[in-house]
Amino acid sequence: MSISLLETSLLFFIGACALSFLLAPIFTKLLYKFKITRRNEYDFTLYGDRQIKVGTPIMGGLLVIIVVTAITMIFNWSRKYTYVPMGVMGIAAILGAADDLLNTFGTKRHVRTLRQTLTLIKVHRHWYARLWHIITLPWAVFKRFAHMLGSHPGRGIQVHEKLLLQFVAGAVAAWWVYTKLDNHWHTMAVPFDGRLDVGWMIIPLIIFFVMFTANAVNIADGLDGLAGGALIITFVGLTIVSWIEGRTAFAPLNATVAGALLAYTYFNVKPARFQMGDVGSLGLGALLAINMIAIDKTLFIPFFGFIFYLETAVVILQILSRRLLGRRLFKMAPLHHHFEFKGWNEEKIVMRFWIIHAFMVIVGIWAVFY
Repeated sequence: MSISLLETSLLFFIGACALSFLLAPIFTKLLYKFKITRRNEYDFTLYGDRQIKVGTPIMGGLLVIIVVTAITMIFNWSRKYTYVPMGVMGIAAILGAADDLLNTFGTKRHVRTLRQTLTLIKVHRHWYARLWHIITLPWAVFKRFAHMLGSHPGRGIQVHEKLLLQFVAGAVAAWWVYTKLDNHWHTMAVPFDGRLDVGWMIIPLIIFFVMFTANAVNIADGLDGLAGGALIITFVGLTIVSWIEGRTAFAPLNATVAGALLAYTYFNVKPARFQMGDVGSLGLGALLAINMIAIDKTLFIPFFGFIFYLETAVVILQILSRRLLGRRLFKMAPLHHHFEFKGWNEEKIVMRFWIIHAFMVIVGIWAVFY
């Protein structure tokens, strides 16, 4: 454990937090000026206090993305270590920003049903059009399957499009680990059980964790302060692990993210001045995954991303129950909405989720050094 690395990490934390606090008021005014605000037509839980959220600026997570990118590029840039995490975060953040903007200013989009596609194959008057629909039938099946996983069609990027672009981000991360890092990264640290040699299987595993974690943070971002506070806990935990292991690039990087998130969450707690939006949740979720992969703690992600994974597991169980059993397991998914319907107020849910998440991150830190 290097004291100088700890001092450097704390300096990055303080600098990112201070810069974010300075930029936040300006950033908020810009979001209001360009009317990048929450709309009510896509809020399926618009009741009680949630009605006051309409008109709140979204894309607040862009503040964190900008600060982290700027500080890292100026003070912590390394082609071996930090440029790929920044790239993966950037791809996911651009995807999220496009979704936020389309949901705000775009027009409603429709996904053709599978039955409609099959009908076109049978009755379209042009043979080449019928041939095209036959060739692209697997893609149509994938689109419909992905559409079933989404909460609503919306105006923004559709689920199948998100998954495809997230796959690209995950593939970039997998390529980097498999080809640019040494063979040590072809094995994975297993909690409580040494290491496991996975060889080329590291590639699909990395793609899965990047995609799943990005979407998990996005799913959990539903209450004021929930995702921001949980991410602070996670990145502080990652800073501690990186510092103890002497990872000179990743300890400052994780500290930078935690510092920027601290300022963001100050403005995001109820009543929020702005909300994270997909630009922040997808970008930071992808960064969380790639940072854990880069410090060789891939299989520990469920500890450090516990509350995000729990929320996503509830969504998956709810979908499976509705499709297979025809009934709901929970009053509403994700889990924070279930407790809202049970009568818990927003602050109670957020604080308890933070506490549970903090406990699991501490367990994760212990598991890393067990």
